[in-house]
Amino acid sequence: MTAATEARRPLRLGTRRSDLATTQSGHVADALRALGHEVELVLVTTEGDVNRAPLSRIGGTGVFVSALRDALLAGEIDLAVHSLKDLPVAQPEGLVIAAVPEREDPRDALVARDGLTLDMLPAGARVGTGSPRREAQLRVARPDLEVVDLRGNVPRRLATVTEGELDAVVLAGAGLRRLGLTDRVTQWLGPDVMVPAPGQGALAVECRSDDPATTEVLRALDHAPTRTATAAERAVLGTLEAGCSAPVGALARAVDDAAGEVVELVAFAGERDGSWSVREAGCTREAPDLSAPPSPSSPTDPATGGRSPQHSTADDLGRRVALALRDAGADRLPGIGDAPAPADPTSLKENS
Repeated sequence: MTAATEARRPLRLGTRRSDLATTQSGHVADALRALGHEVELVLVTTEGDVNRAPLSRIGGTGVFVSALRDALLAGEIDLAVHSLKDLPVAQPEGLVIAAVPEREDPRDALVARDGLTLDMLPAGARVGTGSPRREAQLRVARPDLEVVDLRGNVPRRLATVTEGELDAVVLAGAGLRRLGLTDRVTQWLGPDVMVPAPGQGALAVECRSDDPATTEVLRALDHAPTRTATAAERAVLGTLEAGCSAPVGALARAVDDAAGEVVELVAFAGERDGSWSVREAGCTREAPDLSAPPSPSSPTDPATGGRSPQHSTADDLGRRVALALRDAGADRLPGIGDAPAPADPTSLKENS
């Protein structure tokens, strides 16, 4: 193949096969096409797609990304689209998150029979989720509910309510929005009820670190406020060394107040049975203009290398909040301290 032919080859975008994954990847592909690039989708089956066992038993959310990363490193695809919340904190050698597009709604959503809200569900109602984080917060809010472990794609989870198997399920609202299923939501669960997973609602577009041409193309998709917020959230995970079984949530956002622009962060940790939990919050006023593009020389993972000043500030905020969680007792929870710490303590690279 000549260099000219290679230059004209469409970008091969790797994606999981689920409806949600292909929809998310389709959004990224459309954005790249709008910039003038040819893109073809390459479907990849991951362990998480075929193994129905609980995530905490088969290796956590990383089971959704390993096959895609293998395909990237093997040169079978040029880029991969992940749900950012599915990415383990440790970034593998040879790969870089070149873009984090603008985030969808990060909140969790309740889908219940008969239009019920969380408060309206009767005692003993069966609520499905596959997330230790969601389970812990459901039990804090409603200790009288029966929380049922649930896996499967979005349509299958929704069917458990429609068919009467469960009274309700809790899902990431972003997935429902991307699939056009928000009419099924009976309550949006704000962070006062349920703190979402770090990175929830955001996508990560990953490529090989030795592919500067693709890295440069993807830079145009990066959204600075999302990148900064998710950096703070993932810094919580990195500092706690939280593994897939850790019931930990974190949500950050950039806001304006009378004193200028700030980044606010709230985080949760708790026992899965709801017997103990803690919330911590923090903010920083040191963040520069979050609309500024990333440094051209540093197009890397917003939670890892190539950190702009706002990344450093966000990481610092995430670490402070995580240390407050640990001081309050979060280090006693299963899954805390399970994940390998990054080599650079300021380079923090989750779980749902």
